[in-house]
Amino acid sequence: MRMNGIFTGKKVLITGGTGTIGSQLLKHILLDNPAIVRIFSRDEHKQFELQQQFREHSNIRYLIGDVRDYTRVLRALEDIDYVFHTAAMKHVPSCEYNPFEAVQTNVIGTQNIIQSALYNGVKKVLFTSTDKAISPTNTYGATKLTAERLVSAAQTQKGPKETIFTSVRFGNVMGSRGSVIPLFKQQILEKGFITVTDINMIRYMMTPQQAISLMLKACDMAQGGEVFVLKMPIIRLIDLIEVMIEELTEKYSLKNQPSVRVIGLRPGEKMYEELMSDDEVKIAYESDDMYIIPSSFMEGRHEYPLLSDQHQTTYKNVQLEQPISKEVLRNWMLEENLV
Repeated sequence: MRMNGIFTGKKVLITGGTGTIGSQLLKHILLDNPAIVRIFSRDEHKQFELQQQFREHSNIRYLIGDVRDYTRVLRALEDIDYVFHTAAMKHVPSCEYNPFEAVQTNVIGTQNIIQSALYNGVKKVLFTSTDKAISPTNTYGATKLTAERLVSAAQTQKGPKETIFTSVRFGNVMGSRGSVIPLFKQQILEKGFITVTDINMIRYMMTPQQAISLMLKACDMAQGGEVFVLKMPIIRLIDLIEVMIEELTEKYSLKNQPSVRVIGLRPGEKMYEELMSDDEVKIAYESDDMYIIPSSFMEGRHEYPLLSDQHQTTYKNVQLEQPISKEVLRNWMLEENLV
């Protein structure tokens, strides 16, 4: 992935920096020779593992802390130019059973980032959201939607401060911690079967590289208050299951064909997700690889390079889109070394 020098000599902070997205983002930002990258997270063991992976880099700082702790966040953002806020409670059942914990991390934690960024004069803050924020049926989606609105509102309520706030909206990231791919792999190898909520489920899915590309492009283009949404292909869950069974059976020479056990939808889970609401579709800009939803609070039209002049997008409901083929899905998974 080509870097454009935006982070050269700059100071960057990544919350949730030991996670799948955070660590991949770190790898790409380092290509730009930043002055400092601060990794902010609350798991010291994961930080130790990351230190071992990047031990040849002397411009990384590892900060233990929680986004719920405003004082700690305030100190972490001192003299920082760019903030990538990826820290969150993401597991849908965990958020359902512990809803206020999700509020404290995803909502209050985001507001702590906003306030600290304004106080410290940060140049840009990029927040990572989810397609589950659209018409949310679970606590995770509801807290992410609220955090999105906080970020957009911060752009108009910042007064004379120059900080730019923006969001990116992801689908499911292949192989990320807590996602179905590592779970299915573990079940196939250790138990000989896969537990699945519903084989007819469909999901937007992206590779880690696609997610990072969106984040870096959004950071470069952001003018304030908007939400960037990658145009993501959809996959059928049954296709994912079949590819994993075929590849792992061959790779590990499994004697018995793994079975599939349907266990039903988990609390708060949907059969399908959406990328934008109907109202957002009406105002979104479109480029070849993303949609950009301007803030409803901002006056006037934003100008973005490489975008069409049409407000009407080509976005369709996920149920009307054609899923990618099993072979395309297989190639993605092999390229990302997920099986």
